[in-house]
Amino acid sequence: MFLILATMKIASLSLTNYKNIEASSFVFDERINCFIGKNGVGKSNVLDAIYHLCFGKGYFNPSAVQNIQFGKEFFLLEGHFNRDDREEKIICSLKKGNKKTIKRNGKAYDRISDHIGLLPLVIISPADRDLIVEGSSTRRKFIDGIMGQTDKAYLLDLLNYNKAIAQRNALLKYFVANQTFERETLEIYNDQIITIGTRIFDKRTLFLTEFIPIVKRRYHSISQSDERIDIIYQSDLHRLDFKTLLEQNLPKDRAAQFTTTGPHKEDLDFTIHEQPIKKFGSQGQQKSFLIALKLAQFDFIKKQAGVPPIVLLDDVFDKLDQERVSLIMQLVESNHFGQLFLSDTHEDRTLSALKTTQLSYKLFELS
Repeated sequence: MFLILATMKIASLSLTNYKNIEASSFVFDERINCFIGKNGVGKSNVLDAIYHLCFGKGYFNPSAVQNIQFGKEFFLLEGHFNRDDREEKIICSLKKGNKKTIKRNGKAYDRISDHIGLLPLVIISPADRDLIVEGSSTRRKFIDGIMGQTDKAYLLDLLNYNKAIAQRNALLKYFVANQTFERETLEIYNDQIITIGTRIFDKRTLFLTEFIPIVKRRYHSISQSDERIDIIYQSDLHRLDFKTLLEQNLPKDRAAQFTTTGPHKEDLDFTIHEQPIKKFGSQGQQKSFLIALKLAQFDFIKKQAGVPPIVLLDDVFDKLDQERVSLIMQLVESNHFGQLFLSDTHEDRTLSALKTTQLSYKLFELS
């Protein structure tokens, strides 16, 4: 059997006043951990806490203060991780009225973004359907989330670019409110976003060149068909350089009072047989496409980070057919995955899926 030399896992977790969980602690199996219980008991909240410790924000509700249990003044999360045989104690806390704090081995980060990439993680959730049905920002966040876990410089560029765009937009609003226009001042922000934005475009182009073939391989493996799927990168920067685009769009930007072109407006078109999968893909084809996206995310991060990311499966047994569930469990059994966490409402269904693997596991019943 293929052995994973590098490891990435969470050994234990404690939650205090996090969403509907007042106080809970867990000691995890190094391979598979299952949270069983009725809807509303907090299964997804435990998975969200693991995500929160890895990324400094929740997956299901990124608004930090709303993660504090109703009627309480703070939340506290503590996780003991192990990466490459190195122990990492991560504490995330927030008190109402204060700034969120993340500590690694007792030392607080100056910037939460500095924490991204230390603890690689992939989540598969029913909310993934938003990647197909929602707007372009959802798809941009998806690829930015992958790239940000594996490229610190890209993440920093993204943060600085968004800050510069916000400043440029504020200036455009100021011009309209004060019936003025100062080209020289605008050029200062243009220079910033042209330099950073072009780097972002170039890196996204390189990333997708590697990522799209992985998605296609995964899709063919899942669907067992020769259906032609693709991801098309939509960007105005394919046809013109950023400086020219900004100049051409200046009248439009002034009228709209925001920046109408650039990496912050790009999109990904998901297609099947050269048609939008949103309109022309069956439910099964869409599910296969989404799983292929997430498994490709796993493959890419594992290659770049050198460790298999932690994988969270939130309520997927209820949303996926048995064939796709079996496929995921086969991947787990092949030791392709590292540590896996899943939530389900039916213990029998979970145990049935686990019977397909010989790996160790723990069952946590929540009520």
